[in-house]
Amino acid sequence: MRVESLRRYPVKSMLGEVVNSMFVDERGAEGDRRLALVDAVTGHVASAKQARLWRGLLKCTANGSTGRVSIGLPDGTSVAADDPGVDEQLSRLLGRPVRLISQRPDGATLERPDPEKLLELGVDAEVGGRILEIGQATPGDSFTDDAPLHAITTATLEHIGVEALRYRPNLVIATPAGYPPYAEDDWVGRELTVGEVRLRVLALTSRCVVPTLEHGPLARAPHALRTPAAENRLQAGSSGAQPCAGVYLEVVAEGVIRIGDRVILGR
Repeated sequence: MRVESLRRYPVKSMLGEVVNSMFVDERGAEGDRRLALVDAVTGHVASAKQARLWRGLLKCTANGSTGRVSIGLPDGTSVAADDPGVDEQLSRLLGRPVRLISQRPDGATLERPDPEKLLELGVDAEVGGRILEIGQATPGDSFTDDAPLHAITTATLEHIGVEALRYRPNLVIATPAGYPPYAEDDWVGRELTVGEVRLRVLALTSRCVVPTLEHGPLARAPHALRTPAAENRLQAGSSGAQPCAGVYLEVVAEGVIRIGDRVILGR
């Protein structure tokens, strides 16, 4: 196995960027999910998991390649994340008052409506779900949901028939011909050596509604949730049986991961 692509998402729930190399440590990938919007009404972190309110974030692209995060807007213009008027611009775009922040508050939360109910009733439906505290497994103040890093294999992506960006992984791992989809399920508790970096697989990644939504020019893709729901519904943490694809990881030995690095699965 080898690293096929590396991705980071400077602003939570916005489209991100593909990079050639990525420094990772216990806090995750450098420059990944270090900014987020907070709903000025509810205080929750804005996440496209609550598609009714925040799916418009997936029409924006965040790029941090110059060391300063720039947000590309749907009309083709851009605004720097540290621009004094950024909150006003994004509030106007999203139709809801928001603040762009760079430090995760203690006890930061987001809304996660039942994703399969959203598929059934439509993304604008008032669907109940859970309020989740984010970042509990990630030291520091970034806005990761459940763990510092997320990985998925090409075998799983090709089987489901979706673009990698829909699942928002940090690592896409190229697998050899004949490698089974969802093989990541058996990696939990094991270590991955990726170039000079060592990672530990913490848990399966339960899938939300986000992969099914429009991503920039990409149309909706309901099968991004329906296929794993039908084929790979497993226990994921304390949430009961969930549609799963990919895995969450923590960093055991920090370093730089590069495209093309060999990936070795330990015992």
